[in-house]
Amino acid sequence: MLSVWQRSLHKDTYSYWTLGFSNNTYRLLYKNSCRILFLKRYSWKCPFQYSLCAFRKNVVHMSKGQETEISSRDWKLRLGAISKFSRPHTVRGTLLAAISGCLRATLEGGFFVSKSLLFRAMLGVVALILGNIFIVGINQIYDIEVDKVNKPFLPLAAREMETPLAWFVVVISGIGGVVITSLYFSRLILYLYISGLSFGALYSLPPFRLRRWPWMAAITISFVRGFLLNFGVYHATKAALGMRFQWNPTILFTACFMTVYACVIALAKDLPDVQGDKQYRVETFAAKLGIETVVKLVIALLLFNYMFAIVVGFIAPVGAFRRRTMLVTHSCLALLWIRESKRLQTNNKQSLVEFYRSIWNLFYAEYCILPFL
Repeated sequence: MLSVWQRSLHKDTYSYWTLGFSNNTYRLLYKNSCRILFLKRYSWKCPFQYSLCAFRKNVVHMSKGQETEISSRDWKLRLGAISKFSRPHTVRGTLLAAISGCLRATLEGGFFVSKSLLFRAMLGVVALILGNIFIVGINQIYDIEVDKVNKPFLPLAAREMETPLAWFVVVISGIGGVVITSLYFSRLILYLYISGLSFGALYSLPPFRLRRWPWMAAITISFVRGFLLNFGVYHATKAALGMRFQWNPTILFTACFMTVYACVIALAKDLPDVQGDKQYRVETFAAKLGIETVVKLVIALLLFNYMFAIVVGFIAPVGAFRRRTMLVTHSCLALLWIRESKRLQTNNKQSLVEFYRSIWNLFYAEYCILPFL
């Protein structure tokens, strides 16, 4: 009796012989068959080795006596898939957080930004984006089956991108971010960066999969995107300017406000995905408590966040904030949030998607005004 492995190889090699390939071409195809079959079976044991296959594996048209070629269209499709794989809306949030934190720290110091500091800041932004890609990439790799129901437009779920290429992007992003941070920033920033990557990875990586517990999922997202991101960027900018880090009303407000906001995102992100989460027994607040309950919680929590900002603007000592900017901007954002909440139809998935998108839009708006408070 032939094993499954042997039968698979026998079937592939027989089909190659019948096509009339030369001996050299046959040996090449036989080696590729062995490697691909082995990696498909044992990739979970060595993700890094599996990711290296992304450059070696040729998804191209082969014929007798011809070399492998990749058309420009194939590269465009792959680059488009990598762009979708990075989840652009999260990249925008990370980018705005980096710019906002750097700008705030620079305005407080009143320093002229030199070319070297600007170059360092750009490297920091690149490291943050790479870390973002690392975290969302791991989540997509281990949630392919769930995403086929919840988010069929994602490249892995839609089969627009292969798993080896996804692993390659994830591994390179993680290594690249750590290397940049270790070379150009302090040891504290490096530790904070590695902590963010670790918590983000544990959110999806088995056997930990912190997302299995709704409270742990919310705490992880709030900690990484709410506290670590904002504190780390501000601290790194202060260090680059040669200034000692000190807690002040602005950074305290930013850390608290964005931590609560990240918790809102953690609660709302599962609202359109209840069907797939229930099918694959993924415990989320939306799946356990129901969509309507979580929607009410999200609306109340974000409205409370805006009320908190308005109250802080009223009671803060003179000079701590630009009071008029603080009150006017957050009052307008609160009104916009109330309007978006009234538009929501909880029994319509597309309406839930738009509701979640509006949360991110207000998130971007907050980062745009934070440096000027």
